[in-house]
Amino acid sequence: MKDGLKAGLQYTHTFVVPQSKTVPALYPEANEFIAMPEVFATGFLVGFLEWACIKAIHPYLDWPQEQTVGTHINVSHQAATPIGLAVTAHVELIALEGRKLTFRVEAHDGIDLISKGTHERFIINREKFEAKLADKMTKKS
Repeated sequence: MKDGLKAGLQYTHTFVVPQSKTVPALYPEANEFIAMPEVFATGFLVGFLEWACIKAIHPYLDWPQEQTVGTHINVSHQAATPIGLAVTAHVELIALEGRKLTFRVEAHDGIDLISKGTHERFIINREKFEAKLADKMTKKS
């Protein structure tokens, strides 16, 4: 990890919601999802918040050897966002404990606050992480 990563770091990221990020697109093999309204899916919202956190800390990592993985998410999804609206995430690193990063996150669609909460990420060494995955695959039944 490079110098300079500390609590207080803030980042804002914007994304226009396409049809491919709506509830029916989340699990196209599930008829229950396909029948639902075409609004920004909670699963994709979580990924968007993670993306903003990743972008916030990217300059401080020795990429691609160092990366981060999400380990905890605690967010609301309090308003529906239709296709075509721009969603803006604002994230702030509020704690850095060793390799554990905690962010305050929120998202707005230009009309409503659609999400707020916290997200935790963990800094990994990509090579070691891949080795653990390979070892896990040898243990599957």
